[in-house]
Amino acid sequence: EEFIESLTPADVANLPENSGVLSVLTNPSGGIIDDLIISKTSQDSLFLVTNAGRIGVDLPYLEKNAAEWRSNGKEVQVNALRDRALIAVQGPEMTKLMESETDVSLDSLFFMQSSVGKVCGVGNCRVTRCGYTGEDGVEISVSAAHLKLAGLGARDVLRMEAGLCLFGNDIDEGTTPVEAGIAFVIAKRRRQTLGFPGAERIIQQLEKKDFARKRVGFVSTKVGKASRSNMAIVNPVSKASVGIVTSGCPSPTLGKNIAMGYVDKASAKVGNVLAVETGPERLNEVEVVKLPFVRSAYYLRPTVEGKKK
Repeated sequence: EEFIESLTPADVANLPENSGVLSVLTNPSGGIIDDLIISKTSQDSLFLVTNAGRIGVDLPYLEKNAAEWRSNGKEVQVNALRDRALIAVQGPEMTKLMESETDVSLDSLFFMQSSVGKVCGVGNCRVTRCGYTGEDGVEISVSAAHLKLAGLGARDVLRMEAGLCLFGNDIDEGTTPVEAGIAFVIAKRRRQTLGFPGAERIIQQLEKKDFARKRVGFVSTKVGKASRSNMAIVNPVSKASVGIVTSGCPSPTLGKNIAMGYVDKASAKVGNVLAVETGPERLNEVEVVKLPFVRSAYYLRPTVEGKKK
């Protein structure tokens, strides 16, 4: 726990058993090396899920820091589960689809909780109530034998509708959690104790609003070409550049084009009208809106009042 807390702003020490949290690996400048889910298991270990595309960065980084940790007389081991794969089953019909295929009790498995059981006759599967779509669902860690890769087109549209970041597009090593609008990954206790890479810069940005740009969502106000990654965002009157698009697509749910990007603080206010350069001499008008574009449908634990927590 202490080792992972030295690399992330997560409160791992107070994480309940068989529960997880979204966090980030940060660098000394406060930038994001990768986003990941940290789950505390019942086996005296942590289960980390990072981006597969960042394995060449994340694993050496973890192993290097683990070696330094051990050189100081502290015990830690990093085991890469190369024989495992991740299957995501997402959407409002997930429970109906899965309940006869697993011995894991889905009714008692709430958002970001996990359990180990059998799925479709395959044992030793870790089932976590989470996903990358904004919908209710599970991610299943399972033996990679006999599995095939699947396309991510539909998943990518859903994660954009949910306002979720994609590493390499919406977050990277030059972007802090505060700039990315995901300051919630900085646990309350860690805002006081610090002790993770880039903590001073991140907390300064958080407390003093000391940052020049911010991730925002925006929708097209008229029918036209969808905004795409790396398109310029400009002031519609002066045509001066105010930012850049990081992700965008047509939204089937909203029936209009949506996108996310970074703009200067003066342009980031909800309701501001901007423009995206979708082609030579072509500007598409957009309006800054509050994220997410589509409300999430996570399976949350009920509170005493019967509401979702």
